[in-house]
Order: sequence, then structure tokens, then C-alpha cells
Amino acid sequence: METSSKKILLFDGVCNLCNGAVQYVIQRDKDDLYRYAALQSDIGRKLTSERHIDTSTVDSIILIEPGVAYYTKSTAALKIAKSFGGVWGLVAALEWIPESISNKVYDYIAKNRYRWYGKKEACMVPTPELKAKFLD
Repeated sequence: METSSKKILLFDGVCNLCNGAVQYVIQRDKDDLYRYAALQSDIGRKLTSERHIDTSTVDSIILIEPGVAYYTKSTAALKIAKSFGGVWGLVAALEWIPESISNKVYDYIAKNRYRWYGKKEACMVPTPELKAKFLD
């Protein structure tokens, strides 16, 4: 499977909120832009290590764009939302909010995500239909 042109979405594989967000992205990814991997997986650890990302401080969402860079927290979420097109393009207005402020909101939600949404004992296992979208 060719993934060099795909954006990679790394997520907390045991977080119910994160798993729900991945399902939401998959449903709206009409152009097949993304591939997915849990941060806890071997490939997730490899990708974060290669980029020197400290997963003790960024442990919920990372967007890797091929040949560009990677984005974390609120910036990653906004870039993903904008890629859906249509009404989601209005999300661009939120980029005017300083990252220091939007990341405080993001961090508050991330800090409470297990308490509010729960946590799985193990990472999500994709269905056979979705398996091709997940990196091994």
C-alpha cells in the first residue's frame, strides 16, 4: 500500500474520544487523504521517535503531512477539520486564535478525556473493511 503521499493521523488508541474522532474523520475522508495509527503501536512510536516528539506532552493527536511537517493539538485538529471541505472550511477562522490559547482549551479537554469519555483496555482493532487505512 502506497502511503508516502498520505497524511498520517496518530491518535491515543485507548481513548474513547480519540477513537470516536478517528471514526468521524474516516467517514468524512472522501478523498482518502489519511492513514491512521495508534500512538501506542510500533509504527506510532517509530514515527514519533523519528520526529523527536515527546509523547509525554503530546499524547492525543498528531498529524504528519508528507514532506511538510507535523502538527499537534489544536493545530492538527483544525487542519484535519479544514480538509473535509464545505462548511468545515469555516474552521479557518479559528486559526486566528493564538495557538497558546487554543492549545489551552485542547489541553483541558485532553486532560479530562478519560474521565469524560472513558478508556479502553487495549487499542482499537479496525474492522476488516478499514484495515487498509491503518498502518502496521
